[in-house]
Amino acid sequence: MQLIGRVREQEVLRQAMGSSEAELVAVYGRRRVGKTFLIREALGGDVTFELTGVHGAPLTEQLANFAAALASHTRRPAAPAPRDWLSAFAQLSESLKPRRGRKQVLFFDELPWLASRRSGFLRAFEHFWNSWASRRRDLVVVVSGSAAAWMVRELLNARGGLHNRVTRSIRLEAFTISEAEAYFTARQMQLSRYAILELYAALGGVPHYLRQVERGDSTNVAIDRLCFASDGPLRGEFGNLYASLFEHSERHVKLVRALGAKPRGVSRTELIAAAKLTTGGRTTRTLEELEHSGFVLRMPQYGLPANDAVYRLFDEFSLFHLKWIEPHRGRGANVWINKHGSSAWRAWSGYAFEGICTRHVGSLKRALGIEAVETEESAWSHRPDGQDDRGTQIDLVIDGRHGAINLCEMKFSSGEFVIDKRYADELRHKRETFRRVTRTKKSLLLTMVTTNGLRQNQYARELVDKHLTMDALFAR
Repeated sequence: MQLIGRVREQEVLRQAMGSSEAELVAVYGRRRVGKTFLIREALGGDVTFELTGVHGAPLTEQLANFAAALASHTRRPAAPAPRDWLSAFAQLSESLKPRRGRKQVLFFDELPWLASRRSGFLRAFEHFWNSWASRRRDLVVVVSGSAAAWMVRELLNARGGLHNRVTRSIRLEAFTISEAEAYFTARQMQLSRYAILELYAALGGVPHYLRQVERGDSTNVAIDRLCFASDGPLRGEFGNLYASLFEHSERHVKLVRALGAKPRGVSRTELIAAAKLTTGGRTTRTLEELEHSGFVLRMPQYGLPANDAVYRLFDEFSLFHLKWIEPHRGRGANVWINKHGSSAWRAWSGYAFEGICTRHVGSLKRALGIEAVETEESAWSHRPDGQDDRGTQIDLVIDGRHGAINLCEMKFSSGEFVIDKRYADELRHKRETFRRVTRTKKSLLLTMVTTNGLRQNQYARELVDKHLTMDALFAR
């Protein structure tokens, strides 16, 4: 399978290979997002040594794997496993011959699993880099890990001997929806954009999940087979996902479940109360770990201090699992086919579409012609402040330095979306309340983002300043 997208990430790796100094590159991102595939495909034959950590394996097993990897590198029979990581890195140093003309790559995959507590790996790796590898101009050392928060804490923000040693870093994200489209096209699967949107809403942009979709499957059949069948490959993924990324993952799961019940987001105080956790450093660290790993989005509130941000569950698959897979286990075949089109499905589709639009706000800005404008993206809500006042909220506010604010309304529908009288009154109220409460002097542009277009009736012509369809999300 060819490498899809990842243009910026490939350029970072090319720069590392072309530099005149030793390079230490950290690649991190959630499980199954394609870190290993990226490194192997982009660096190819330049990877002369590769070692992959094993989750939960004891030190003796990790060192035995090192001995096997070193034997593969030197093309000699495997020697006895080293007694510790200091000895292991000494053996690796002795085996590395200088390479002229092009750098050689040492690849340590799933570094957090190698550097388990009391393993001594980080101390030995620090000594290896500082005392030897950093002087070798022909070396690029690449380390990767799915425990993104660990990678940030122990490498990027390290305070000890690895402080400021990482020369380049890559946070590998899930595919954008346009990359998902390119991925399906590369597999000769001619899916409509509406079908890709439905798949993305359920599975997100994780390449491993998308790879499970088979050619010839309809969207509903694919989701039923992957998520609801008794042997579905993603049926038990949620339980494995967080346990493989975080120590004491039960705290992370509590926060994720609490956020899943509030798809529009909640304040930190409300979230901690709903998850039945205590305030303090441990909970703060857990939230930060979920943010670093891309599961949680901390969304600013327009016009309010940073501490008043709301938290949203930002992982499509986790949302889908909590809303659909978990409550419908054991219901037999065709669960998704039978639920498709129901009122619950329509409500979930609306929230999911809003999340996808928020994830692809850069694409929306490009379609609006304000890609080059410095903007701040936020949510906004207003609680009633009197008997005659009505509360309201706007899920995406794009405030730009060009003197205008886009108030974005995202609407999912299988056909053209129609603004009726009731919704027109709601839109007027949103715009007027935003103007009154925020006291902004900027132009307010009511911006509709729909899946399949907006019917041009009297309300649309009167109220809507900008209109985009889902095609804007797919722009490259």
